[in-house]
Amino acid sequence: MLGRNLDDAEEWVRSWSSQVSGRAEAAAALADRVAGLTASATGADGAVTVTVTSSGNVAGLALTDSVQKLDGAELSAEIMLAYRRAQAGLTEQVAAAVDETVGADTETGRAVLESFAQRFPAEPDEPVAPVMPSPPPFPTFQNKPTLPHQAPGNGFESGRDSRAR
Repeated sequence: MLGRNLDDAEEWVRSWSSQVSGRAEAAAALADRVAGLTASATGADGAVTVTVTSSGNVAGLALTDSVQKLDGAELSAEIMLAYRRAQAGLTEQVAAAVDETVGADTETGRAVLESFAQRFPAEPDEPVAPVMPSPPPFPTFQNKPTLPHQAPGNGFESGRDSRAR
């Protein structure tokens, strides 16, 4: 009876060991695939193309001649739009790599997907309009007497001037 329990224990250890090594190999395969990913995207009018690496850093920036028609603010907005789109594309590629290696339902898969989703959120359908605070109201000054016997004015309208003595 002790021999049978020992055989079962050895079989369980072998099974567990192979599961752990299989998960480690899948995680290593995922890391290799993610490290080699790049994503590219263009701006709204196609004048700007940005390529990012798996870390989200810019690996390339291509501009067409039509950017000469844009002012500085429009050009920077186009570059940032293309940059965010490329990063969102990177998140989609990582999701595919997770599904093919460790699986999105595993703890490792969920952690990797959550990390990329937080760092590189999906591009909203509509660009977010900047919200400028409203200017403060223009101050109004009312000339009110501070004491009951004072008439409104600049101080010398009472008719009694200390310099007249």
